[in-house]
Amino acid sequence: MISAIIPNLTLIDLDKTSNARRSRASIVHPKQKYCVGDILIVQIDIFNNLGNRKTYGGDFMKVRISTPNFKAAASGKVVDFNNGTYHVYFTLFWEGRVYISITLYHPSEAVAALWKARNKDYGLVYFIGTFVNGSQQVKSECGFQLDSDKNICEYRNKEDHEIFYCYKPDSLSCGSLVFLQSFNRNLSFLNPLENILFKRENIAIEIPKDPEYVDVQQCTASSPLALKQCKIGMESPFPSGFVLQNIWKPVFCSISSFTTQEQRYNCLSDKMIYFMGDSTVRQWFTYLVQTFTGLKTFNLHRAGLDTLMIAIDQKRNIYLQWKKHSHPIVASRIYTVKDDAYVYEEIDRLAGGSNYVIVICLGQHFRLFPVQLFIRRVIHVRTALIRLFLRSPDTKVIIKNENTRNDGLDSERFSDFYGYIHNLILKDVFRNLPVAVVDAWDITVAYNTHDVLPPELVVKSQVDLFLTYIC
Repeated sequence: MISAIIPNLTLIDLDKTSNARRSRASIVHPKQKYCVGDILIVQIDIFNNLGNRKTYGGDFMKVRISTPNFKAAASGKVVDFNNGTYHVYFTLFWEGRVYISITLYHPSEAVAALWKARNKDYGLVYFIGTFVNGSQQVKSECGFQLDSDKNICEYRNKEDHEIFYCYKPDSLSCGSLVFLQSFNRNLSFLNPLENILFKRENIAIEIPKDPEYVDVQQCTASSPLALKQCKIGMESPFPSGFVLQNIWKPVFCSISSFTTQEQRYNCLSDKMIYFMGDSTVRQWFTYLVQTFTGLKTFNLHRAGLDTLMIAIDQKRNIYLQWKKHSHPIVASRIYTVKDDAYVYEEIDRLAGGSNYVIVICLGQHFRLFPVQLFIRRVIHVRTALIRLFLRSPDTKVIIKNENTRNDGLDSERFSDFYGYIHNLILKDVFRNLPVAVVDAWDITVAYNTHDVLPPELVVKSQVDLFLTYIC
């Protein structure tokens, strides 16, 4: 699947790369009248820096439509014909003047360079472990690969071939590793010519459009068909919804309104919710704690970066826990590894049942490493979920995929192209399991956010969908 998306290219001439400003986007079979519910097809023709039409595909784009006056927006579906031409399919969900946005994030040559660089090595980041014995502390390098004849500590899950290493301090045991932190290595796997493509001025450039908008009317007086409430097991299409008045509206199911605080409390009452993953799902935990005043957090007295958070509402018997996923965590602040566990290990430790909810989010911290690491990890999670459903089929499981993030922030390490690929992998790996997917990628593209931790109104939209699934 992935190999069909990645262009097999080697950059030798910048003049041959895709140029957003020379490219064009136009409506296929334009109409005099557009109605709510119509499909708008936009054709994109990509030209290179010399003004010549490209003859191959693989460009990475983000596409959306919006009506700022209505605080409305939606993403679109891109079809690559692998000849320099693309079709984008937009559904016109609302009436009004709808503006079209086609952004070329990376030309196909940059995509090919990123993919080769990403899968070359683990060396973009190095980890420093702190080994502790009473008052004695010794720091040592750690990572997924260590090339040395020195003594090495091996932290291995033998069954699932997950291995992490540290150089062993001379005077301390391997079991005395307490803290980790990470740092960017002054290293690039991109050559000087490729690096030019990732200068800020060459990333996320709008493609000219003719026309730039369409006017959409409500052409029928009939009410739209009532949607069933969102339930676990429903297949989520793409795009999965749209924004209207800054509220996310799925197109395949309806979100519960939760108009009163009591309705929201009833949803969480008598539930144990385990958030597993990165800081983007920790945002959900934090949002719930801030929104539900009955939830009280504990000071767990953990040094450095938070890796475990717990909140309880004794009156309503609600238990919330967030715990980071295990290696890799990319953070310059120290964090403890003494109670560290991979997500699939955490799943295996839970009995499950109708009062259990598990939320899983993996991706952002894996962007800096070869994709095989991410694929292996999510397959292990899938296997653990199969075991969970065998013993407790009524456990509710929600998969949150990745948010978008800053456009120009160190593309070799953090490009959203990696997140796009991760989301395709997640959908493929968890297909046919009785889980629900909160398509955070689709939501953050529609809201046009550029922060890995998006604003509260975006988090609220994600959490309201999550609450609907578990209630």
